[in-house]
Amino acid sequence: MSVLKTPNQAAAAADVDQVHVVQRSSLALTMRRLSRDPASVIAAVFIIVLVLFAVFAPTIAAWTGHGPDEQFRETGLSPSGIPVGPGAEFLFGTDQLGRDVLVRLAYGARISLLVGVVASIVAATIGVTVGMLAGYFGGRVDTLLSRIMDLVMSVPFLLAAIALVSVLGPSLQLSIAVIIFFTWTPIGRVIRGQVLALKQREFVEAARSLGAGHLGIMFRDILPNLMVPIIIYSTLMIPSAIVFEATLSFLGMGIVPPTASWGGMLSEAAGNSIYLAAPWLVIIPGTALLFTTLAFNLLGDGLRDALDPRAARKA
Repeated sequence: MSVLKTPNQAAAAADVDQVHVVQRSSLALTMRRLSRDPASVIAAVFIIVLVLFAVFAPTIAAWTGHGPDEQFRETGLSPSGIPVGPGAEFLFGTDQLGRDVLVRLAYGARISLLVGVVASIVAATIGVTVGMLAGYFGGRVDTLLSRIMDLVMSVPFLLAAIALVSVLGPSLQLSIAVIIFFTWTPIGRVIRGQVLALKQREFVEAARSLGAGHLGIMFRDILPNLMVPIIIYSTLMIPSAIVFEATLSFLGMGIVPPTASWGGMLSEAAGNSIYLAAPWLVIIPGTALLFTTLAFNLLGDGLRDALDPRAARKA
C-alpha cells in the first residue's frame, strides 16, 4: 500500500537521499588509491623528510656548529689521521679531512634534489614538446624528430660527458645540461605514441571541424589527456637524474669540490681507500642515494596505479 507524500515531505526525502551522495574529484580518488598503497606512503614520507633535510641544511650546520667545508683537524681526526666515527660530536662521523659527514650529507641532498628536479622538469618539457609535434603532424616532421631522438639515444653517455668536461670543465650547470640531453628522449617517444593514438579520436576531429588551430588542438584538447603519463614519467625521471649526477660527480666530471655532493663523497672515500678504515664514508652517502632513488621509483609506480582509470574498481 503506497503512502502519498506532500510536496514538503517529498522535498525532505530528496534532501536526505542527496546527503548520502558523495562526489569525489579525480584528485581525491587518486589520493585515496595512493594512500592505500603502503609502499607509496612510505616513499612519500621519506621524500618529504629528505626535502626538509635538504631545505634545513643551513639550520643543521648552525645546530652542530660545523660548516659543510669546515675542517676539524684536531677533533675530527685521530692522532694517526683517521676520520672519527659516528658519535656525540659528529653524529655521522667525519671524512678524511675532518669535515662533518652529517652536514655534508644535508648539503649533498640539496645538490641531488636540485639536479633531479630541475633536469627532470626541463627534460620532460622538451620531451613532451618534441613528442607532441612528432605525433601530431606526422609525415616528414615525425620522421625528422624521431631520427633526432634515435640519434640522441645512440650517443654513449659517459663518452659524451667526458668529452664535454674536457672542453668546458666540470660544473653544476654542465651536469644538468648533460642529464637533460640524455633523459628527454624516452618520454618523447612515449608522448609521440600517445599523440598518434589521440589525434584519431572523435573529440580531436570535432575540434578540427569547428575550426580550431593546430596549437589549440594540441594544448587544449590533446595535452590534458597526456597529463597522467607526463606526471608518472616525470616522477620516474628524478631518480635517474640523481643517479646520473652522482655518477658524474663520482668520476670527477660533475660537482666541483669542495661543494658537497653524494657522488663526490663516495669518490673521495674511494679515491684513497680511506673507506677501509672509515666504512661509514661509503655506507652513509651510498645508503642515502639508494633509498632516495628507491623512494622516487616506488612513488612513481604508486602514481601509475593510482592514476590508472582501470584501478577505479579498487577504490
